[in-house]
Amino acid sequence: MELTLTSKQRAKLRAMANSLDTILQIGKGGINENTVKQVADALTARELIKIRVLENSLYTAKEAAAELAEAADCLVVQVLGTRITLYRPNPEKPVIQLDD
Repeated sequence: MELTLTSKQRAKLRAMANSLDTILQIGKGGINENTVKQVADALTARELIKIRVLENSLYTAKEAAAELAEAADCLVVQVLGTRITLYRPNPEKPVIQLDD
C-alpha cells in the first residue's frame, strides 16, 4: 500500500480512536482468513477500528498488527498495550478527512 501517514495525521487518528470501542479480539485461534475478512469489512465500513489481542493469543500485539496490516491492506495507527488501532480509507466514500 502506498498510503502513508504523517505524524500529524497519525496524531489525529489516535485522538479519534480514543473514544472507539474494541470491535474484534484475537485469541488463541490467531489470525486466519475469517479474521482478515472481518477486519477488512470493518475497515470498509468504519475506516478506523480498534482490536484487542488477548493474553492467550500466540501473537504479541505488534506481531498481530503487522500481520493484519499486510493481510487487510491497511495502516497501523498505533499499538498500545494489547490494543491495536488500524486505519484504511474507504475507496468510494472516505469519511475521515486527513487533510493537514
